[in-house]
Amino acid sequence: MAEFRDTQPQEGWMSIWDHIGELRKRIIYSAVVLVLGLVAGLFFAQPVFDYLVQAAPSEDLSLKVFSPWDAIGIYMKLAFVISFVAAIPFTFYQLWLFVRPALGPKERKATLRFIPYALLMFLIGLAFSYFVVFPMAYQFTDKVAKSMGLEQMYGVTQYFTFLLNILLPISLLFELPLLILFLTRIGILNPQLLKKMRRLAWFILIFIGVVVTPPDFISDSLVAIPLILLYEFSVLLSVSAHRKRLAAKSAREAAFEEETLDD
Repeated sequence: MAEFRDTQPQEGWMSIWDHIGELRKRIIYSAVVLVLGLVAGLFFAQPVFDYLVQAAPSEDLSLKVFSPWDAIGIYMKLAFVISFVAAIPFTFYQLWLFVRPALGPKERKATLRFIPYALLMFLIGLAFSYFVVFPMAYQFTDKVAKSMGLEQMYGVTQYFTFLLNILLPISLLFELPLLILFLTRIGILNPQLLKKMRRLAWFILIFIGVVVTPPDFISDSLVAIPLILLYEFSVLLSVSAHRKRLAAKSAREAAFEEETLDD
């Protein structure tokens, strides 16, 4: 009761249906912003498409359409990715609003600072996947095609699907430190649990590194090792956040006990 008194001085208890209704509201708000971003993304899809084609790893890249819907489909996919990137900070803010009633004043300020970094980490992951991972994967498939005497002629849908299947998963994984830090600050995760999950986490990250890169040790290592380091960095952040949370909880309990004795 001591922690509840400190962390929820005004909101009061909420029933499970209240929580579900609040979560539903936050999801709707995020979906609305995503749709609005999609509309805005339609105006930027063409410049992004032109850049991605011009900056392709191969100078003789020839993209073809095999269906009347191919061009429209790629246009919409790029617009959605632009919208998704723009909606990331707002979505994290909605998540923060959802858990805010369960946080103390200091925890609210601390977790609110994560929001700007969510977009920054995603962009760092996007740059890493596009400028490091994607060229390796493309050059490998290109060499295999040439060694088999195949003519390089790619469908625009297949090319951009290949590109996005590499970019999006890795970019989202770069949100891992912030997500773990946030969940630790609100008490859902702790360093002990993360350490127990280390083997499973390493296996998943290595598996992702193997899937999105060419089947050679160097390429796999160039992706898997940064992802593993990202996880270990997340564990260190969790240790620091968990200590601060325990210290704040102890301080609240001591203050409450002192207040009770004074009464």
